[in-house]
Amino acid sequence: MPLTYDLTGLTHLASGKVREIYAVDEDSLLLVASDRISAFDVVLPTEIPDKGAVLTALSVWWFNELSDIIANHMVSVRPDDFPPVLKPYTEQLRGRAMLCRRLDMIPIECVVRKYLTGSGLKDYRATGAVSGHALPPGLVDGSKLPTTIYTPSTKAPQGEHDDNINRAEAADRIGKELASRVEQLSLSIFERATSIAAERGVLIADTKFEFGIDTDGTVRLADEVLTPDSSRFWPADQWQPGRPQPSYDKQYVRDWLTTNGLAGTPAELPDDVVEQTRLRYVEAYERITGLSFADYQASLGN
Repeated sequence: MPLTYDLTGLTHLASGKVREIYAVDEDSLLLVASDRISAFDVVLPTEIPDKGAVLTALSVWWFNELSDIIANHMVSVRPDDFPPVLKPYTEQLRGRAMLCRRLDMIPIECVVRKYLTGSGLKDYRATGAVSGHALPPGLVDGSKLPTTIYTPSTKAPQGEHDDNINRAEAADRIGKELASRVEQLSLSIFERATSIAAERGVLIADTKFEFGIDTDGTVRLADEVLTPDSSRFWPADQWQPGRPQPSYDKQYVRDWLTTNGLAGTPAELPDDVVEQTRLRYVEAYERITGLSFADYQASLGN
């Protein structure tokens, strides 16, 4: 799928770093996950084959695993279930599109951290704290935190950087009651997810969740969930604090850009980096779910 595209006849509502959002009817939207990849808030010009399909497949699996904790926005990912207006685009959408309920999205990102890395590490090095959580001295890149912490952030427009905020600031933005609700949901979901991933030999260092509210006032899990784009997945048997960790996510691309002095630029990725990144995304799906990615695609008619 090209970096930019249109589904002629559908109303295009928004573009994210990876997803395109289309209106379907008054009650539903279509989220299409492209093969685009972003790093350091820049969408790179090189696609990662099958990336959008992996993100969609893993989100579907997690939505089902977490359904007893929280409802979600997914209606279906099977083209046979899509309304007639989408039938002309069946092959283009197969495997990478999700028909979803329309929600009133909550305007913060709900980040949960179990290990210190990324922007959390940067904040810790500057202040000794992350989003208002004071942490003990001496922690390094990859350190396991004394306890899992909730560190919300802003939702920045494309091309801008999300800023970590504390829980009081989150409450100011969305109200105290709702802020408390999504915090508790985030921690409960994360606890379930880390337990499942640990059984597969995968550490979830951190992740972000997004929530929305439906017309009945129900808070639902939305967007993507626990994918290599929204999470850091580390092989448990290779975890070693004090250095960047091997990963099943786009950290491989971040590291290549940094090593080559290209962080924050729209750099073309070489073929070997593209292939290694694709393999990491597919392995993330297969290790966590215990399923074959090829079999999943075949189940949708590919």
